[in-house]
Amino acid sequence: MARPRQFDEDAVLRAVCNQFWDSGYAATSMQDLMRVSGLGKGSLYAAFGDKHELFLRVLRRYVESLDLGLRRSLGSAPRAVDALRSFLTGSVGDPDGVSARRGCLLANSTTELASADPVVAAEARQAYEGTTALLAGCVARAQADGDLPASADPDGTARALLAAQQGLTFMGRSGMDVETLAETARSLAAQLLPAVVDRPAG
Repeated sequence: MARPRQFDEDAVLRAVCNQFWDSGYAATSMQDLMRVSGLGKGSLYAAFGDKHELFLRVLRRYVESLDLGLRRSLGSAPRAVDALRSFLTGSVGDPDGVSARRGCLLANSTTELASADPVVAAEARQAYEGTTALLAGCVARAQADGDLPASADPDGTARALLAAQQGLTFMGRSGMDVETLAETARSLAAQLLPAVVDRPAG
């Protein structure tokens, strides 16, 4: 009969996620993972596999959290266009810039690993395709509300919004000041989500 695990799996995965997020994959050693998790190498391997398997576990968990958060934010906004603007500007909304400099674990990992790791590349493509689909649905709702031009292509607009949001993320990682990032985000929002001048009242 297998012995029950004597540790909090969620707490371990959060700690490991933060380690990979802050240091990157290559710069994170097994000693780092043992330190932040409080587990020995044998326990880590037994519970999660090797370093790569553990990384994929926390990356997938992170992507699932992103997807759930985006679904909630897009679905709960009174107007779809406001949710789209929040998606674009949310990554630069931290007033002291800490979140902007940390970036996004998915984006950071894609930059570091996708060219040499086909599994990470596939995970990134799947995640970005899912985000695009959610955004495209929200664009269509904004068009139905009369807040975006009916001529706009929902899929094309969604891809442009995602590309712009990811660009802001990379600029934030470079250390660009938050005020400049926020102004850039507002400019992108004005261009990608133009107001409909003759929007019906309601």
